[in-house]
Amino acid sequence: MTSKSKTKGSAWERAIVDYLRAVGWPFAERRLAGSTKDRGDIAGVVGVVIEAKNTARLDLAGWIEEADLERTNDGAWLGIVWHKRRGKASAADGYVTMTGAQFTALLAMAQGIEPSPAEAVAR
Repeated sequence: MTSKSKTKGSAWERAIVDYLRAVGWPFAERRLAGSTKDRGDIAGVVGVVIEAKNTARLDLAGWIEEADLERTNDGAWLGIVWHKRRGKASAADGYVTMTGAQFTALLAMAQGIEPSPAEAVAR
């Protein structure tokens, strides 16, 4: 990763952390890089691994695989990719990508119901 890419990535991670803190997750923070078992870029949201991306080239499938590996490494139940929307600076305007199984499990949790067996297996 070049210095310019690293700077862009770090700025995006800070934007996500700042946004999460502003909307009610006061313990959101950037994770230190360099672990042999990567656990995502953003910590502080219990059970959730956040992989931050600020690149011109999209690789949704690769990013989802990366977030899922990091979710496993962290023991989290949900791994998502929060990527920057071109031309927008705020994390609130970014995109959050996850699989359909992850989305339906999230919906079930939000409604206080048990995820279906298919959703549990897909996680």
